[in-house]
Amino acid sequence: MNSPRISPRIAAIAPSATLAVDAKAKELKAAGRPVIGFGAGEPDFPTPSYIVDAAAEALRDPANYRYSPATGLPALKKAIAEKTLRDSGVQIDPSQVIVTNGGKQAVYEAFATVIAEGDDVLLPAPYWTTYPEAIRLAGGNPIEVFAGSELEYKVTPEMLEEAYTENTKALIFVSPSNPTGAVYTPEETRAIGEWVKSKGIFVLADEIYEHLTYDDTPFTSILKAVPELADHAIILNGVAKTYAMTGWRVGWMYGPADVIKAAGNLQSHLTSNVNNIAQHAAIAAVSGSLDAVEQMRSAFDRRRKAIVEGLNAIEGITCPTPKGAFYAYPDVTGLLGKTIDGVTPQTSEELATLILEKAEVAVVPGEAFGPSGYLRLSYALGDDDLAEGVRRIQELLATAQ
Repeated sequence: MNSPRISPRIAAIAPSATLAVDAKAKELKAAGRPVIGFGAGEPDFPTPSYIVDAAAEALRDPANYRYSPATGLPALKKAIAEKTLRDSGVQIDPSQVIVTNGGKQAVYEAFATVIAEGDDVLLPAPYWTTYPEAIRLAGGNPIEVFAGSELEYKVTPEMLEEAYTENTKALIFVSPSNPTGAVYTPEETRAIGEWVKSKGIFVLADEIYEHLTYDDTPFTSILKAVPELADHAIILNGVAKTYAMTGWRVGWMYGPADVIKAAGNLQSHLTSNVNNIAQHAAIAAVSGSLDAVEQMRSAFDRRRKAIVEGLNAIEGITCPTPKGAFYAYPDVTGLLGKTIDGVTPQTSEELATLILEKAEVAVVPGEAFGPSGYLRLSYALGDDDLAEGVRRIQELLATAQ
């Protein structure tokens, strides 16, 4: 038998760099090292109590101990449709919604449903680490379109046009962005939506950070900006970031009827229904007040300003001010090739390793998200840890020469 032991498609998958950095930080902390982790994109707040209470109540209902519809509880799909109209100004029918086991499953199912072998997918970079792997698993080719710090990490229709080929099937559009925190303006979103419409391709829009914008920056759903995209837009979302529910694993996708029907068939074989208790918690989350969300957003905003100020005070670093999410994405090309505490890093991966070993601070190198020369720091951690972590980085990098 000549077949390899591990499927080549699976063997080619790179592990999640962000989870690997977070795991390494936790391993070092468990060993007694005072490591501060900027790696994981996970709010440090507890899930709001009213959401936990809804889950506790659902836990006592025997109906939730049984299988439920594979594409989601009808009550949750209805709540998501109502929430979408409230928050995005986009009207959808509950039948257009699939509830998934976290946002990642929505990403995988969306690509698996519309991408065929050999299709090209335009992937604005820096990108979230999962996107290219999900594209490749579907048989597609991720085509990176890179926008650097001078463009605030935002691509333009002209850049997309240059990367477009006759094999292009879809564009992934993320605003607010992980890893950069970039937020496209309403005008920029409309321009990209109009370009997508002109090409007749799909757009997969990840809107999971929709409630986390700052400096009066509005969130604009690409479907709100260009309603005519309704037949070619798949929207991905979830409760993880907005409601501090990363471990509850509830996401969703909505889109055209034929896409949703096909993705629902896939999910019926892949996982069946999402955990019923978590779904009831999600109903409380998306239907409830946004007061708790605003409190968390206010804390993130304070930390955002502190981390950007601290990073920009380091010679050799340029950090654009992120307008959304909870990430800073400094350009560190000015430090590469310089000697820092006896070490001369040539890549951002080597610099991140140096920062972990010498300063005991975990950051994620730009290689995880596209080109080298950048670092991602999540500021979804306590104020004291953030201040101490930035101080350590400043102290170490001050030795660069």
